[in-house]
Amino acid sequence: MPLYEYEYVEPGKPPVVIELLRSPKDADAPVPDPEGLGRVFKRKFSVFASGGSAGGSTGASGAGHVHSGTCGCGRRPGSCGAG
Repeated sequence: MPLYEYEYVEPGKPPVVIELLRSPKDADAPVPDPEGLGRVFKRKFSVFASGGSAGGSTGASGAGHVHSGTCGCGRRPGSCGAG
């Protein structure tokens, strides 16, 4: 099953991102707020990178990506172990 990212954005605050394993047919179905606060999460465009290419740079951690602001993996710097 694919892993999808869902985001809640409130002006003036950092976005809240959650990840869910869902079937493609349910990818755009409503996502209940995991904390019960009534927030509405919307599926976000997810990107990924694979590391380990010969001669390529994977950064100091060797994880294949570098954090800047919010990481492309959707998590705050240091929370995914990649930077």
